[in-house]
Amino acid sequence: MNIGEAATQAGVSAKMIRHYESSGLLPEVARTAAGYRQYSAQDVEMLRFIRRSRLLGFSLPQIGELLALWADPQRSAREVKALAGQHLQEVEHKIQELHAMRSTLQEMVAACSGDDQSHCAILAQLAADDGVHSDA
Repeated sequence: MNIGEAATQAGVSAKMIRHYESSGLLPEVARTAAGYRQYSAQDVEMLRFIRRSRLLGFSLPQIGELLALWADPQRSAREVKALAGQHLQEVEHKIQELHAMRSTLQEMVAACSGDDQSHCAILAQLAADDGVHSDA
């Protein structure tokens, strides 16, 4: 099947398929004499695996590891669980950060009068030097 058909069946865009190929997640596929990519049912299955992994927030390197484990019949479930457990910890940390952001934003929005005056508590708080520094 061509890239459009594979994309439709896998639930991804043709652009993402090319990206997965260029990043090494998806091995190069067979090509016709005219140079068009030809995808198999196994390629589509791999694309679905990648899509589901992305939906769960796994990074491309993590997905590469998962794909390697998936393809290895000698793998241990321990390795897969360790990788997923590490990702779960990362997700939990992001959730904590998002809760802190929400709390701060709620306080800032509540402190703003929201009227026609030029003073805005939100801008004042963003401009304040409170000793907080980013990693950027």
